[in-house]
Amino acid sequence: MATTVTLKRTGDKMPLVGFGLWKVTKETCADTVYNAIKEGYRLFDGASDYGNEKQAGEGVARAIKDGLVKREELWITSKLWNTNHAKEHVEAACKYSLALWGLTYFDLYLVHFPISIEYIKPDVKFPPEWWGLDGKIHPVNVPFQETWTEMEKLADSGLAKNIGLSNAQGSFIYDVLRYARVEPQVLQVEIHPYLTQEPLIEFCKTLGIAITAYSSFGPQGYVEIDAHKGAQLLFEHDVVTSIASQKGKTPAQILLRWALQQGLAVIPKSNNHERLVQNLTCTAFELTADEIKSISSLNMGLRLNDPVDLDRRLAIFA
Repeated sequence: MATTVTLKRTGDKMPLVGFGLWKVTKETCADTVYNAIKEGYRLFDGASDYGNEKQAGEGVARAIKDGLVKREELWITSKLWNTNHAKEHVEAACKYSLALWGLTYFDLYLVHFPISIEYIKPDVKFPPEWWGLDGKIHPVNVPFQETWTEMEKLADSGLAKNIGLSNAQGSFIYDVLRYARVEPQVLQVEIHPYLTQEPLIEFCKTLGIAITAYSSFGPQGYVEIDAHKGAQLLFEHDVVTSIASQKGKTPAQILLRWALQQGLAVIPKSNNHERLVQNLTCTAFELTADEIKSISSLNMGLRLNDPVDLDRRLAIFA
């Protein structure tokens, strides 16, 4: 199967399998990125909120210096955090992240959430996270059109070759397209067998918006932060493990392949080197239609990354 997806506006080819940097520790991040590049990863999905962009950039710089890869062979994604939606903060936030990475442009820059909260200066608190200095969440009234207009300027200037959305649903995307001069090229959202989101996938396909699925392993990545909501781990679910056994693959490879065969890009993370390599090979086999249907039947609408769990005013998926 293809290993890239061609984006509609620019024709840029985005790798379908990348490496997600959420929860990669500062202490290990540089080496993790370097070793991932060494094994063949070319897309790295970062964000200001992850707090490890400097270390990720160090890993990239070392790989380039050692001749493992050229900058133009990499695809680096970052994201605009909620505190920086006002027009005076968007470009500054992008440049701040670029400086941490040691780069001059992002291949893709996403708006992390369609939520605006109170601005905090980077020299006061970084990353700012969800909470203000008083420990409370402070939503602010910044119309998203204002934010998107500034995102478009990033595309104009070349600071971001492509721009897109994250954690947005169909009605929100529909509204953005009413005023967008530069349409979002990518949508990054939570998709896994417990949250299959088929209507959203079909909507984006109709519009020519590529989708990156995050949290492909479902509850697995949320256990360590006690946010898995009591769900059975997909790695241990009979449906997944039986297919994995039949195919001679790991449960992780099965889950990634399930997403890829729906035309989705994936950004798995692993701190285990062997699994890191295995995840990259999920383009090398196929699931049957019945196997995909069986995995999809696990859908229960379980959303693990939902801001409403932090504050009822942030029910963007209601």
